[in-house]
Amino acid sequence: MIAQLLHNLALVSSAAAWIAAQIVKLAIFVVRERKFDYGFLLRLGGMPSSHTAASAAGALSIGLTWGFHSAGFTVAAGLMALIMVDAQSVRYAAGRQARLLNQMAEDFYRNHKFSPEKLVEFLGHTRFEVLMGLLLGIAVALGVHWLLGDWAAEWLAGVSAAAD
Repeated sequence: MIAQLLHNLALVSSAAAWIAAQIVKLAIFVVRERKFDYGFLLRLGGMPSSHTAASAAGALSIGLTWGFHSAGFTVAAGLMALIMVDAQSVRYAAGRQARLLNQMAEDFYRNHKFSPEKLVEFLGHTRFEVLMGLLLGIAVALGVHWLLGDWAAEWLAGVSAAAD
């Protein structure tokens, strides 16, 4: 079963792009803040968009594998567009609203001696962060297909057949 999952280049590309984006986020944080925080490996928002990177890598990988005329690519490209719009509009706006609500709550609680529970502010992405996620996803998918192309597909098919 593991060999079959590794044979799925769209899945491998998507996962690799998500991991790469999260590592880039962590590296940017380390350079900017001069400290290390494992939380950045799972954090939403920031540069680049990991959701965009994963969806772009998956869509491109499906296009490269099944053809850009296939129904699978059409669905993947549509979902990628939806994810990109959501990342830069809906989630970004929600993050800005959370920031404002946190400021209002902090003012209120400061005057009334309560301890506020803060909302997550780091949700969405700027257009540039989404664009960088798109470019990272494309690069990762091309790299995965170059590294795990025909020879890896044949090898994994042999491993899978031997396991059955």
